[in-house]
Amino acid sequence: MLPIHTILHPTDFSERSEPALRLAGALSRDYGAHLIVLHVAVPPPLLAYGEGYVPPETDAHLVECREQLRQLSLPDTGGIRAERRLLEGDPATEIVREARDIHADLIVMGTHGRTGLARLLMGSVAEQVVRQAPCPVLTMKSPFPEAVPAESAVQPETVMI
Repeated sequence: MLPIHTILHPTDFSERSEPALRLAGALSRDYGAHLIVLHVAVPPPLLAYGEGYVPPETDAHLVECREQLRQLSLPDTGGIRAERRLLEGDPATEIVREARDIHADLIVMGTHGRTGLARLLMGSVAEQVVRQAPCPVLTMKSPFPEAVPAESAVQPETVMI
């Protein structure tokens, strides 16, 4: 069995990240692993005009990201330690760097599942992380289907011929 002591879950606060966070929490609980939830804030762009530029208000942006991270509801990890971290920079680069720094055993992240031109233009953070990560990466393209309770499950019909 793969020893998992530290799980890194990068989040962009999107709906696609939510199921991955629940899975990271469940794995953390099952393996007794430390869960680190990471958000990488992308610095706001510089606004250039004429011969100068307007510096971005990074403090306001980071305060907003920090508040979103604080309000993020973490799954029940069964008493296992979970923490939130905020970094600023290129998401893929910072995720890989953080995974190395904390000696992550597993990265669990959602993916938007972009293909074609959208992927070419926007890139894929998940793909870059998979290629560069120092540990296994578990990506979730979409949430798991809801479990159907046994009582309400459709019973197969028996056909006698």
